[in-house]
Amino acid sequence: MTTIPADKLDKLVSRWETVQGALATGSDQETYVRLSREFAELDPIVATITALRSALREREGLQHLIDDPASETDMAALAEEEMGPLDSKIEDLEQQLKVQLLPKDTADEKSAILEVRAGTGGEEAALFAADLFRMYQRYADAHGWKVAIISASESSTGGYKEIIANITGKGVFARLKFESGVHRVQRVPETEAQGRIHTSAATVAVLPEAEDVDIKIDDKDLRIDVFRASGPGGQSVNTTDSAVRITHLPSGLVVSQQDEKSQHKNKAKAMKVLRARLYDLERAKLDAERSQTRRSQIGTGDRSQRIRTYNFPQGRVTDHRIGLTLHSLDLVLEGRGLDEIIDALITEHQTGLLAAVQEEGHG
Repeated sequence: MTTIPADKLDKLVSRWETVQGALATGSDQETYVRLSREFAELDPIVATITALRSALREREGLQHLIDDPASETDMAALAEEEMGPLDSKIEDLEQQLKVQLLPKDTADEKSAILEVRAGTGGEEAALFAADLFRMYQRYADAHGWKVAIISASESSTGGYKEIIANITGKGVFARLKFESGVHRVQRVPETEAQGRIHTSAATVAVLPEAEDVDIKIDDKDLRIDVFRASGPGGQSVNTTDSAVRITHLPSGLVVSQQDEKSQHKNKAKAMKVLRARLYDLERAKLDAERSQTRRSQIGTGDRSQRIRTYNFPQGRVTDHRIGLTLHSLDLVLEGRGLDEIIDALITEHQTGLLAAVQEEGHG
């Protein structure tokens, strides 16, 4: 009944047993870490395969009871009754298995660099950028992730022209990667006497945090300038050249950092952001090559794409990519209502991947 080839499932179970055995016999630290990671990926898949095969055997038994002329009428009727729910269970397990076997995004388990920038709308856009950042902070807290601000440029009314933070934890990028794009707000600004609704925007970029193994940066490709950090209005806030500007010559990417008093700390933070942006460029290039044959339904994480509108007068949030509207703006901004949107985006993304995999299978 299952549409996934049995030999493919056998290979997965066999590999799971091999890895389990290798872990039990002990090995050097590097091999142990690699095998543990592989085992953690295979274990839930094998659990689903086991449950599916058990359900299929049960179905076979019921079918035998129904087809056997020697079966008592009551027993055959009972078997018929159990068949419906069992078929549903098998269908669910098959779907679950197909999702588990989808090509993995290698960055999903990573921590992330979150960048929020005020867009069109002046001070109101900066205040909205601050609202968005607080939403992600609360969301991170609820998931047990840590948020460390890398750099922040405040506006005169307490908003953010730009804020960059490192969100660390397991699976951060998997949950937040569809947040990249233009977020639009419709509300009456506190400064607006006439009470007219304004539309402004902020841009969100979520980049997987890159480790040294993900992206190699040559010292000769970098130009590092040091200068004095300046505060609002351009005045120097310290007397040493602690601010750092790093230019990656091959790509033209520039990252500046001046929040720390130490030049060494500023350089380390700037390198973290630079590494993440280069890794993101690399991934975008690969995605572009792949998307010539397949395009994800959610979009490409393009920063210029309008993805969501937050309408304050009507208390609603609309995600334009999947046509989802929730009348729970307060909950979403508190971070608690964001999972509903993220879950829907992930489901839609998986549906698109499944359709593409099936197309490739028929092609």
